[in-house]
Amino acid sequence: MKLSLLKRPTPRITFTCRPEDEGVITPPVRAKTVLPEWFRKLPAVTEAKVSPTDSGLTVKRCMPFLDAMMAGWVIGLPATVRMEISDGGRTVNCGWDFDRTLVSNHATHQVAGNPRDPLPPCKFHNYWTIRTPPGWSCLFVSPLNRPNGLFEVAAGVVDTDTYQSEIHFPFFATGPDGLHVLERGTPIVQVIPFRRETSDLEGDIRTETEEEQTTRRTIFRKTIASEGWYRKFARAQR
Repeated sequence: MKLSLLKRPTPRITFTCRPEDEGVITPPVRAKTVLPEWFRKLPAVTEAKVSPTDSGLTVKRCMPFLDAMMAGWVIGLPATVRMEISDGGRTVNCGWDFDRTLVSNHATHQVAGNPRDPLPPCKFHNYWTIRTPPGWSCLFVSPLNRPNGLFEVAAGVVDTDTYQSEIHFPFFATGPDGLHVLERGTPIVQVIPFRRETSDLEGDIRTETEEEQTTRRTIFRKTIASEGWYRKFARAQR
């Protein structure tokens, strides 16, 4: 009698909301399903640029760029926010018609001397609770390779296997002075789950071996010798 192999359950990230918010606030979505419009419209090759000295390739053929955009999940604004920026970014006032707080402020002394100084730190309020399996945390960053010109979220890591409550997202308003409308669903943060044990690898710093040198050169030469080689190579290694 053959023994069937037990499959280990696939790790899952879970987003939960309050019962009254179901169907009201925008749900998190896989990042790969909400690629920005400019990227969708960008051709893989700009034909007008193709010449004996130029392949005409665009960033749409850059797998590292695309993989970063597609990693994890994206959380959007629960409802529309009106953001007024003034005094060269030193003053930020926000308003909304939703029945929950959507934006609040931090005190500037909390981040004194940071590279965005004197911009005041603000905070987007999020009403999704995130749960991950034991040993898993989440990295929260501004949506990668999707600058919006209006705000930048401060990156953070939360142990979402134990801290299972709503997490809010500090940000700096980076847009020009004026009134800006952030529509419901506007991407505010990218959520990338990861195993904590993989984030603190021991490191070796040394001169490469002859074998490593050969591998490096071969991979580089294959990458430039054939368009799309890295895409096939990367997929085959997964």
